[in-house]
Amino acid sequence: MTDVRVGTKTGASGVLEEPVVETLKKKLRGKLLRPGDDAYDKARRVWNGMIDRRPALIARCVSVGDVTACVDFARDHDLLLAVRGGGHSVAGNAVCDGGLVVDLSPMRSVQVDPKTRTARAEPGATWGDFDRESQAFGLATTGGFVSSTGIAGLTLGGGLGWLMGKFGLSCDNLLSVDVVTADGRVVTASDTENADLFWAVRGGGGNFGIVSAFEYRLHPVGQLFGGLLIHPFERAKEALRFFRDFAMSAPDELSSAAGLLTSPEGTRAVAIVLVHSGSLEAGERLLQPIREFGPPMEDHVGAMAYREVQTMLDATVPAGLRYYWKSSFLSGLSDDGINVLVERFGDVPSPQSQALIERLGGAVSRVGRDETVFDHRDAPFNLLVMSAWSDAAGDRVNLAWARETWEAMQLLSSGGVYVNYLGQEADEGIERIKAAYGPEKYERLVTIKSKYDPRNLFRMNQNIKPAGEAPSA
Repeated sequence: MTDVRVGTKTGASGVLEEPVVETLKKKLRGKLLRPGDDAYDKARRVWNGMIDRRPALIARCVSVGDVTACVDFARDHDLLLAVRGGGHSVAGNAVCDGGLVVDLSPMRSVQVDPKTRTARAEPGATWGDFDRESQAFGLATTGGFVSSTGIAGLTLGGGLGWLMGKFGLSCDNLLSVDVVTADGRVVTASDTENADLFWAVRGGGGNFGIVSAFEYRLHPVGQLFGGLLIHPFERAKEALRFFRDFAMSAPDELSSAAGLLTSPEGTRAVAIVLVHSGSLEAGERLLQPIREFGPPMEDHVGAMAYREVQTMLDATVPAGLRYYWKSSFLSGLSDDGINVLVERFGDVPSPQSQALIERLGGAVSRVGRDETVFDHRDAPFNLLVMSAWSDAAGDRVNLAWARETWEAMQLLSSGGVYVNYLGQEADEGIERIKAAYGPEKYERLVTIKSKYDPRNLFRMNQNIKPAGEAPSA
């Protein structure tokens, strides 16, 4: 056993003597890992293979008591603190160099009450975990586009997903949270208790504390009608125009997205994803025109269990690839914009990269703008340019393609961005974080941050700095 070299919040380095580290270890029910331990390298890895950070300590928390002990320890020793839920963030903020990682991934319990149609979930759960438990009772809530995403990060940033047209975002279905604050207290936040904090966590990310429990509203969700349509790349412009018009006129029950991608055989193609959450008969009737258009090369649309819907795209975003994203909400999807996107994808350097258009609207747009932090509810579409590749030697060309494609599409941008799709602050800049919320909401968030975390202990996120702390350049 040896002393541990650590990094502080301000970037300085220091040393924690072995007896000090032992005090934290003795307070934990879970394991405390450090470099050299057998499980350390696996625990420091996250979904984005570009992230290669070496924390001084990783606390594998199994209880709220473990979380509070870590918060107190990091605060008292001025440590850089990162919080890991699902570890699926493209920015990689779940891990840090030299600091303490509060690893919540062992805390994955999901408890469903079918009578009240609610679920209480721990922060390490993925949507796969959540869906398994809720679907046992024929219930669900909006939960992302792939099952490996963590419930915590997705919900705290807003929460786009396949059920959002009918039921709203993940954060719109949040009833309460338990939060470990920077001073080590555990508080409950809801519409009636600590309402300012509850408002802030519905879109403001992990800036205000560590959420140790989420309570969700659930909805009856049985078999859905949907799946994938694949069109040849040569007809990409026509397919995307048809998708746009069809999606804009569709009812709330239909959630949809379209993407440019490369097939496993190496052929570029257009994929249209359709998920209808009404009756199977109504879904089949509604989707008939878009299934007949073209016609598509492949039609994988039919009756599907919700858990099938949630996993159908998992293989397109495997853990360990090098990922870089650029994103913007769109004010519309013009023919000119479609042409630009298709032409840019014609030069995509990696077969793993994608360009996605996600349809919003429906219930998302009918929640009051000021009810949650999540902004830009009137945007009809979201653009996600997702560059993915396997070899570090390809960094320069793949980063450039994503940035240049995103820049070329700014002719359609609403000026806003989905905070969960932002990359590292050093690359994005503070103005992009502000763009996720708009100036008025951002200032309100600064006030709440100053109340609950005045020393910015929780800074490994899309950081909202408290009053008095200078913003990054």
